[in-house]
Amino acid sequence: MYGDRVHRAVLEAGCRVSGCSVHFVDEEYDHGPIIAQRAVPVLEEDTVETLGERVRAAERELYPEVINWFADDRVILQPDGRVRVLGRETAP
Repeated sequence: MYGDRVHRAVLEAGCRVSGCSVHFVDEEYDHGPIIAQRAVPVLEEDTVETLGERVRAAERELYPEVINWFADDRVILQPDGRVRVLGRETAP
């Protein structure tokens, strides 16, 4: 599930938080080890469109941040499949 279907499902389920993830790609869709995530609050007045725009805004911030980590050689995929980002103290 992706795009507006996700936002619609989040709203229908009554979730309070949504968000986005950046992860390594593997053979399954939307499945690889997570590098970073960004939470986006779900507001009471949200529509599919307003929630979707806030999630996309979070993606526009997160993707360049993660790309810079790669450019700085800070992302390590460990043998157990976990991701470590050097200089980052919290989990993704």
